[in-house]
Amino acid sequence: MALVIEILELRAENDQLTRALSSRAVIDQARGMVMALAPCPSERAWELLVDVSQHCNVKLRDVAASLVATAEGEPLSERMRRELRGALRRLDERR
Repeated sequence: MALVIEILELRAENDQLTRALSSRAVIDQARGMVMALAPCPSERAWELLVDVSQHCNVKLRDVAASLVATAEGEPLSERMRRELRGALRRLDERR
């Protein structure tokens, strides 16, 4: 019985790590997009994505996925577009 429990726990951990790696890839893509849009270092791009996430009350990975989807013609929601503009303005003010 202990072996079955251990296998189930390992499978759950494996699923969680797989999801984390997938989220990380899209977040890194979005970070690169921000760095290209508003020439800034990686750390600032991360802060901008976190800022948009917090202001929209949307998970960071969902903000990143929405931003990456714009490269394929998907529009950003009005709220996310507004918050992204605001975050870019705040980024400019810090320079």
